[in-house]
Amino acid sequence: MASNHSFDIVSAVDFQEVDNAINQALKEIRQRYDLKDSNTEIEFNKKDKQININTKDDYSLKQSFDILQSKFIKRGISIKAMKPNEPEPAAGGRLKQTIALQSGISKENAKRITKLIKDSKLKVNAQIQDEQVRVTAPKIDDLQAVIQLVKEADFDFPVQFVNYK
Repeated sequence: MASNHSFDIVSAVDFQEVDNAINQALKEIRQRYDLKDSNTEIEFNKKDKQININTKDDYSLKQSFDILQSKFIKRGISIKAMKPNEPEPAAGGRLKQTIALQSGISKENAKRITKLIKDSKLKVNAQIQDEQVRVTAPKIDDLQAVIQLVKEADFDFPVQFVNYK
């Protein structure tokens, strides 16, 4: 048996699920009576981790964003990963909005997580490794307490727990 147990805290987004959610949202938007004439386009740029919504007016933009959020939830993607920018005017009197997808834990957020863990006085060790935080401890119960602590902290970004050993 291993003397130390560990797991990683990550913030990951499944881009295939995002793509599926966008396709479902577009299908619903095209079928809805109040949005049929809006010619709404939703494009996903995997490389830049961005979603672009282009539509005719403010009402269509809000409705499209709400539909997209509901599809994210149905597909098990946290809406905390969505960081929408302000809507801006586009060509032809239309509106566009860019939504950045947050994937990976930034250095500042990783520091917040490790500070939270260290302040809990549990006998665990938390280290920042790239875009994730590794937590190690001799007792599994301490690791489970850390998972509960991080879940209850309710950060403004999604967290998942992986590589539980």
